[in-house]
Amino acid sequence: MKRLLTALMLGTTLTMSAAKIDIAKIEPTNWYVGMKDASLQLMVYGKDIKTATVTTDYPGVRIDSLVRLDSPNYLLVYLDLSGAQPGNMTLTFQQGKQKRKVNYELKAREKKGEERIGFSNADVLYMLMPDRFASGRTDNDQIKGMNAYRNDRSQPSLRHGGDLEGIRQHLDYFNELGVTALWFTPVLENNSPDHGNQSTYHGYATTDYYKVDPRFGSNDEYRKLCDDAHAKGIKIVMDMIFNHCGFEHPWVKDMPSHDWFNTPEWLLPENQATTVELKTMDGAAKVNDKYLQTSYKLTPVVDPYASKVDMRETVDGWFVPTMPDLNQRLPWVMDYLIQNSIWWIETVGIDGIRMDTYPYADADGMALWMKRINLEYPNFNTVGETWVTEPAYTAAWQKDSKVAKKNSYLPTVMDFAFYDRINQAKHEETDDWWKGFNRIYNSLVYDYLYVNPSNVMAFLENHDTDRFLGNGKDTTALKQALALLLTINRTPQLYYGTEILMNGTKNVTDGNVRKDFPGGFTGDEVNKFTREGRTKAENAMFDWLSRLLHWRQGNDVVTKGRQVQFIPYNGVYVVARQNKGKTVLTILNGKRTENTLSVNRYAEVIGSASTATDVITGDKVDISKDVVLPARAAIILEF
Repeated sequence: MKRLLTALMLGTTLTMSAAKIDIAKIEPTNWYVGMKDASLQLMVYGKDIKTATVTTDYPGVRIDSLVRLDSPNYLLVYLDLSGAQPGNMTLTFQQGKQKRKVNYELKAREKKGEERIGFSNADVLYMLMPDRFASGRTDNDQIKGMNAYRNDRSQPSLRHGGDLEGIRQHLDYFNELGVTALWFTPVLENNSPDHGNQSTYHGYATTDYYKVDPRFGSNDEYRKLCDDAHAKGIKIVMDMIFNHCGFEHPWVKDMPSHDWFNTPEWLLPENQATTVELKTMDGAAKVNDKYLQTSYKLTPVVDPYASKVDMRETVDGWFVPTMPDLNQRLPWVMDYLIQNSIWWIETVGIDGIRMDTYPYADADGMALWMKRINLEYPNFNTVGETWVTEPAYTAAWQKDSKVAKKNSYLPTVMDFAFYDRINQAKHEETDDWWKGFNRIYNSLVYDYLYVNPSNVMAFLENHDTDRFLGNGKDTTALKQALALLLTINRTPQLYYGTEILMNGTKNVTDGNVRKDFPGGFTGDEVNKFTREGRTKAENAMFDWLSRLLHWRQGNDVVTKGRQVQFIPYNGVYVVARQNKGKTVLTILNGKRTENTLSVNRYAEVIGSASTATDVITGDKVDISKDVVLPARAAIILEF
């Protein structure tokens, strides 16, 4: 009976006759008809299920093949759904004289694939961590049956209790701020135990690909969050990880095949028991040569001279000892992962995917995934984490790149070059050659390497970096960086709390750049979601950024306009955007002293205009003559 209830919760009804055939679960838990690719892989879990045969008489469905892996407890069933209609399909499993019937639901799609519109450079993504943003429920803080963990907000690397309902309850806040898309760290089950004062609150160690972590909520709550966000004009971007899973995933205790993971010999019981002692989530462990640690060096993947040993360490090495590295060269693994991403698009209605640790996975496997997604959802969008700070590296990962050895089919890449340069420039005065805003200029000159620069996601900071403010509160450099981020030819991403001057560095722990949003949790002394709870300085920053974000919404000049940049001159950096007779000028004074904008130098973009409007203040500015710029000024003019 317990097994039947479990199956019902998964959306799969198991008939109890001939119960000797053990089927614990089937993934995906249901599927959708009308796909351009009509194939479906079912991963069946159950003791000794490998030897079963499978038949169905459901109209329009054909069983193409059965794949029997090394473990006796898995069976892969490949189906062709070319002629199938929505309904309950009966699958009959037989072992000898024993039979078991399973009802498997085939659903109608809510939208055609072409109707699912992803995020674009017209959006501004707001990145947050569910555990640290807000708690909407307290009854999910402690979940019985999960591996031992603690909720302790005094510990920066333990769980704090944020959840999806907390995010949903603050959707109006995102509208007030002016962002149009939310990207948050992974929400799938991470049933990993705490190691000392370290936990997987971050979400990057998946233990169930078809289930929201119950500490964050349920699959239904995730769907409700997406629906309510859409009703308010906000898109949802889902963080996924194909490179690795969590150590507590069922695949680790019972490997489906000997090559399901890279360096799988480390997972054998004799090696785990005698040579490995897991201590912390940071990877402190005693290991032997059967465990391969990634080098974290991503250059071999594009290096034309790369050695085999360097390539293997990058792609086959484990990110940390608690995250086994999946083998994307194995077709069964990629079929599983591709279907999983499609299932979440169809089931909860996400508007985009952010793929973690993109170059660490097998390039061919990931390209196949993107081809399938682009085929099914041509207007969707996916961004890959490509953490190298050189534009040439990043450009090689973009779909249809002119400089890549292979086509990745990945539409959007992350601009770590911009992140790197702007975080150097904030400490410097802009000189006549290399420092300050010259770093940005000299990076953007390589945009010719990109097929589509607007499909490059730029950012100042995220959950893996120091806060842009460091441990300070000075908004001067921050406003300059944001003014640039939100007006250049990029897809911009913000990090939660920047608008209220949240700060911190990673020098002690990552948790110091992942602090709780004040007011999101029961017992918080102040509520920074409200004007009353924010300080004067915090409200000033919030208002400044909110005004800029709302101005950007639907602004074709900064999302579709031609971009012209000028070499920093006398410490002043100017970027122009122009579209259909309208112009936006972003003017940054890279000096710590008062400066002057020499308007004659910018005549080619100013033209005959004599007056411009300051986007932030609404003031009129005379641009028929030189403009005085306060120290470290960030001015955006439109005319």
